[in-house]
Amino acid sequence: MDIFDKIGADIKAAMLARDKVRLEALRGIKKEFLEAKTAKGGDGTLSDDAAMKVLVKMVKQRKESARIYEEQNRPELAEAELAEATVIEEYLPKQLSEEELVAELKKIIEQVGATSAKEMGKVMGVASKSLAGRADGRMISAKVKELLG
Repeated sequence: MDIFDKIGADIKAAMLARDKVRLEALRGIKKEFLEAKTAKGGDGTLSDDAAMKVLVKMVKQRKESARIYEEQNRPELAEAELAEATVIEEYLPKQLSEEELVAELKKIIEQVGATSAKEMGKVMGVASKSLAGRADGRMISAKVKELLG
């Protein structure tokens, strides 16, 4: 069962359980998946890799919206966004801890042969592909700077 089919089954389960927050988040995921499948230049399919990119983007959007709502003193809206982000994160691979991330980045730096901050682009190219969905891009970038600097 691929992730698209799993989302469909989970939507039915959320409907039966009358879980509004989960249902709303899952419907949002399905909408984004359908848009990605039918995007111009696409072949009408959605690989799991492409689905992960969509999910990461959705979580990032929800967290950013929650941050903005909190700045505008709207905690009820921020709470709703964070609840949806939590549901979406269930479909992503387990996030790396800071220690695991540093260990992975050290391997990548060694593999690429980078020795200075000037070669950060090479490291980031490999790191962002190999760690996609398992670590936030900002966190990867900060740790690479720290390790190379």
